[in-house]
Amino acid sequence: MQKMLSLLSRVLKGPAQKPVTGAANEAVRVMVASRNYADFASEATFDIKKCDIHRLEEEPPTQAVLTREEGLQYYRTMQTIRRMELKSDQPYKQKIIRGFCHLYDGQEACCVGLESGINPTDHLITAYRAHGYTYTRGVSVKEILAELTGMLQFFSLYIAFFTEIFPYFLVFQGQIFETYNMAALWKLPCIFICENNRYGMGTSVERAAASTDYYKRGDYIPGLRVDGMDVLCVREATKFAADHCRSGKGPILMELQTYRYHGHSMSDPGVSYRTREEIQEVRSKSDPITLLKDRMLHNNLSNVEELKEIDVEVRKEIEEAAQFATTDPEPPLEEIANHIYRNDPTFDVRGANLWIKYKSAS
Repeated sequence: MQKMLSLLSRVLKGPAQKPVTGAANEAVRVMVASRNYADFASEATFDIKKCDIHRLEEEPPTQAVLTREEGLQYYRTMQTIRRMELKSDQPYKQKIIRGFCHLYDGQEACCVGLESGINPTDHLITAYRAHGYTYTRGVSVKEILAELTGMLQFFSLYIAFFTEIFPYFLVFQGQIFETYNMAALWKLPCIFICENNRYGMGTSVERAAASTDYYKRGDYIPGLRVDGMDVLCVREATKFAADHCRSGKGPILMELQTYRYHGHSMSDPGVSYRTREEIQEVRSKSDPITLLKDRMLHNNLSNVEELKEIDVEVRKEIEEAAQFATTDPEPPLEEIANHIYRNDPTFDVRGANLWIKYKSAS
């Protein structure tokens, strides 16, 4: 890059051999940048891990095409979620975020891959550890962090009912089997997703379950076990599952094998039931962002400088959002009744005692 800038600068020097400055120098940089971007590959094909299947005659592909545009989008989105979660750690420890806080770092390929495999108009329900899905559904970082600090309440009109995402330990509870049974009987077009991050609170899957084949827990519902650390693997499996549902074949269950870097919640240090070495090994061998980055660099879909620019932009966005979330004034108490129901007539909501009432707002 520097050699090319120097060469172009010499070419563009005037008769007096004065160095190129100002607008001319900027033009040189634009020319170099344009040429560099033109030299990138437009797409590349990758081998991805084969999914384990249950009650299926077909299976997701073992190859995936990634365009340069998709790669940059996935990289930025996963980096944004990662930085947002790491930033949330700080205000929680400062007691600015109160209550429970379940962070998603390490699992970014799940929400990004899933979102890229369905349509924006498809509906999604999730439980806790939902910051990543909230972001991929269109809620801004500023709104998410402000909700965590109590500055506003976030909700997405897209989130309704299509995909049920639940922590793996819920598979032991009776209501999930009742739901499976109803979905199978009615052939509902529903994808059940178990994000198996290997621990339910502080209990490992091996200690909690006689069978850890969670993708088979739907019994008569077909299932997939997917590499949840690979955004392309999740994307292709989600597309396969969505096509299965849309074709009238009924529900399907996906188990995404992933890993969380933080503890179960912020009150859990995360190292009393697993070692720091285990966490570091996953980071070094299976990190979803690193995997995507390496693929893009080794296949000429991007370069180190471009990805660093994205990193800088993401950090700036997160810092500005955090500043807003921790310094903006709290909303007035009168807004406590807002957004309880959608598109309902105004009604009274009781406050802290019988004599205080607030008007609702959709």
